[in-house]
Amino acid sequence: MGKSSKDKRDVYYRLAKEEGWRARSAFKLLQINEDFNLFEGVKKVVDLCAAPGSWSQVLSRKLRGESGQHDDVKIVAVDLQAMAPIPGVIQIQGDITKKSTAEEIINHFKGENADLVVCDGAPDVTGLHDIDEYIQAQLLLAALNITTHVLKKGGTFVAKIFRGKDVTLLYSQLKIFFPLVTVFKPRSSRNSSIEAFVVCQNYSPPDGYIPNMANPLLDHHYDVDFNQLEGPNRIIVPFLACGDLSGFDSDRTYPLQLAEGRAYEYHPPTQNPINPPYQAACQLRRDDLLVKPREGADYTAGASIHTVSHSDDPVNSQSVEDTVGLKEDKGKEASEELGALS
Repeated sequence: MGKSSKDKRDVYYRLAKEEGWRARSAFKLLQINEDFNLFEGVKKVVDLCAAPGSWSQVLSRKLRGESGQHDDVKIVAVDLQAMAPIPGVIQIQGDITKKSTAEEIINHFKGENADLVVCDGAPDVTGLHDIDEYIQAQLLLAALNITTHVLKKGGTFVAKIFRGKDVTLLYSQLKIFFPLVTVFKPRSSRNSSIEAFVVCQNYSPPDGYIPNMANPLLDHHYDVDFNQLEGPNRIIVPFLACGDLSGFDSDRTYPLQLAEGRAYEYHPPTQNPINPPYQAACQLRRDDLLVKPREGADYTAGASIHTVSHSDDPVNSQSVEDTVGLKEDKGKEASEELGALS
């Protein structure tokens, strides 16, 4: 499979590389802004779960401009993983569930709160929708909780959400803090994906609400309306499709030459991840050193290599076992070398 195959299958992936975005998700925020005008009058922004940084790139270009002359604009990006620097973006490598992270954000704003908080974070999906939806919901609630620490009254919160059967419970909790909650699906988000985004406007915490990292969003004194909701469809929120509906379709395959007179040119990714946790595994796979599970093999800790022969020839059986053992030895050496480099 050639390098251009993904450029054919995913037009937004190709456009992101051509325009210098770190990920195709940049177009999602751009299309959201087209409908909601998120950036008007915004000076202080927090990007939660920011890596690899495409949303931070959008914020920097839109709020600071290509010249980067707007020194009054402050953009803070937070993620557990390290991220390559972005002009005009302050980076915090921290945990969004810790109060110290919220305090560090406020310190960068010189004691003031943010006008806008965005979060494009999502778990590594398993393909089991119930599990994926649950983990994403917990991540969203963690993002909402730190948002109550750093967002000013009247501010806006934008976050990714997985629309599952219990998504109305999340809408209900968001409505406790934001009177206006809208769900949208950007044009660049695949129709086959369960992801959508919520735009929560006019942050209005309940009277007497005190943000608390130790017991987030669980004090029933503040969610009387939530507890009184009944029926299978507890909350109905507006749903919008964002972006130019005549534009590129994220589920369609396009030819490499998108316009006449414009020859296709392959572009490498704008920025590779810094020390990703999967780096060693990818290198082993490229070198054909990963040992694939085999029927009858014992992979418990400390177990010796055991090969089930698919041949009556003992010579062939032995050669297979030797080859597997060689791969495991080389794989171990490669893993140790990569670990030393990272």
